[in-house]
Amino acid sequence: MELTAYSLTVVPGLVQTPAYANAILHGDKEAVDARIRRQEILRKDPPPALTVLLDEAVLHREVGSKEIMREQLEYLISVAGRHVTVQVVPSNGEHGGNSGPFVVATLEDRSEVVYVESAYRGLTLSEPEALAAVARTLRELRSLALPMAASIELIRRTVEERWT
Repeated sequence: MELTAYSLTVVPGLVQTPAYANAILHGDKEAVDARIRRQEILRKDPPPALTVLLDEAVLHREVGSKEIMREQLEYLISVAGRHVTVQVVPSNGEHGGNSGPFVVATLEDRSEVVYVESAYRGLTLSEPEALAAVARTLRELRSLALPMAASIELIRRTVEERWT
């Protein structure tokens, strides 16, 4: 299985620290616990490949406190590696990802399902036209994203300059 998560406002739930999730979810312990439990998928053997594409604004948007942001961004750096790819999409204009966050799950049989978040609820989509539209957006985002090494360096620099 492969998961690709794009977010333009906050760190995706699969790689949120408990403190960051607590701030995002306004202290709703049940929701925080559920979010952290969903991260167990990353500890499967073998774990799914996870690609996290973050709009650069995520690095600068304060969630909770400076300490929470520092911990969260340092956590992102620590999980980047063999099974987790972290890339930053520079905040420099219009692109298809500005329409909102999504997660693409590519299953073992190579079929895909897309989860799109909204203020009201999340939607799971598998219709060919929806998958094609998300695939176009994902290609565009990947073409704009910094390579992983440059992304990690940008995250590290942001921690030092803004959150320390």
